[in-house]
Amino acid sequence: MSTGDASLPRRTGQRPDLPPPATLPPSLAGNPSLPYPAIGTELAELRLQIPGVQGSVLGGVDGLRITHDVPDELDPDDLAAMAAATFGLGRQVSLRLGQGEFRQSTVRNQSGYFAVYAVGAQALLSVVGADAINVARLHLHAPPVADRLAKLLTHP
Repeated sequence: MSTGDASLPRRTGQRPDLPPPATLPPSLAGNPSLPYPAIGTELAELRLQIPGVQGSVLGGVDGLRITHDVPDELDPDDLAAMAAATFGLGRQVSLRLGQGEFRQSTVRNQSGYFAVYAVGAQALLSVVGADAINVARLHLHAPPVADRLAKLLTHP
């Protein structure tokens, strides 16, 4: 850059009118009326059906863990919080682009994957997978699991 440039181009503060984000529902964490055995079965089945799934967490959109199926080396509370952060970013992207409600987001890392799926309006299903996981198979099986979990959360 030459010293003769008086100013750099700046992005203006103009924003299109965006609808306000939806109000988040109350937390489901610690709700004793939830059908935890049925939820646990869904999470375990996801791990058993898809080779490479290391574990999954059902958490609220507030980042609090509801329940999990993860090995000891993974912290389910951290995963629930990261899922909520992923949801927050995805929700802002969907609002800005006008593409509707958040459904799913996947992060690929050097040695694996972290995928987050909407479970109705109240919760998130996060899945940790090894690098060898068949991501297409995960994306095929996880949304129906999320739908069944949403039904379990709304009809305990």
